[in-house]
Amino acid sequence: MRLVKLEKVKKRMGHMKQKLSQIKLILMDVDGVLTSGEIIYTASGDELKMFNVQDGMGITLARMAGLKTGILTGRTSDLVHRRAEELKVDVISQGSFDKLPEYEKIKQELGLTDEQICYIGDDVLDISILKRVGFSVAVANARDEVKAICDYVTVAEGGKGAVREVIDKILKWQNKLHDLIEQLSQ
Repeated sequence: MRLVKLEKVKKRMGHMKQKLSQIKLILMDVDGVLTSGEIIYTASGDELKMFNVQDGMGITLARMAGLKTGILTGRTSDLVHRRAEELKVDVISQGSFDKLPEYEKIKQELGLTDEQICYIGDDVLDISILKRVGFSVAVANARDEVKAICDYVTVAEGGKGAVREVIDKILKWQNKLHDLIEQLSQ
């Protein structure tokens, strides 16, 4: 019994390694993924968003490792654009309620296949993309419908290190994380 479980785990890990080794683009939703999902408005009508610093470092590490990063969100926010520019995100697409056509456009512009893309989402608008990509991820606080179809569900919640968790996992499986940490700690 125990040997059968071990074999299943080994098979699953091999399958995951194969998927993660092909990733060239990490595409992310924003609200609920890069943020906790809360939208805060000030009395003057300004919008506030809180981004996780460790997620930002993960995006920087991905870029240093030669991976592309991107944002694909249904809402439009100057704050998202500002954060994406700070992190030198390669692709920024905002205001696409129907995300699939925009996903196809991004894929074509970068010359990638579905198998080369990881997408991190949290809600039903993400499902059409999550069903296509090579590695689909739901954050811990994602909707159950999203979690049910994903390759991986994070331990961390959206806006609280989930993106970093995924990027670390990809970089580990691609044998890049250790060298990046060594490079940064000199």
